[in-house]
Amino acid sequence: MPHKLRKIRKTRGSRTQGYGRVGQHRDSGSKGHRKVGRHKHLWSYVVTHEPDYFGKSGFTSPQSLHRHENTINLKKLEEIAQTSQQEKPQINLTALGYTKLLGTGKITKPLTIQVPSYSKSAAEKIKKAGGEIVSSQANGE
Repeated sequence: MPHKLRKIRKTRGSRTQGYGRVGQHRDSGSKGHRKVGRHKHLWSYVVTHEPDYFGKSGFTSPQSLHRHENTINLKKLEEIAQTSQQEKPQINLTALGYTKLLGTGKITKPLTIQVPSYSKSAAEKIKKAGGEIVSSQANGE
């Protein structure tokens, strides 16, 4: 809440509040951390003295690093199953580096698939084709 003892109260009514004739306290030059001309006539200064002036730095949110799923779709499984000559091929997606099975595409062969997690639609399509999913997950996501 403003009160009468603040410094700005002394300068009210003077148009420029002590910063000179034409708006000298407005532009980006009056910002403390951000210098004017760094992308133009002061570029050589930036290159020699402050090479890290531009660009991102600092904190990375732990939520973005929390969980990374390496996914595969059913249509790719059909291609992988083509190479196998077994009647009911077994595919270990964990060994292939995948963490989740998604349900895009069709599947015609009965497959036994080992994967940490899977979608409901993928589970339905595999069961419909006569296959099964072996997983540490209880019932799909």
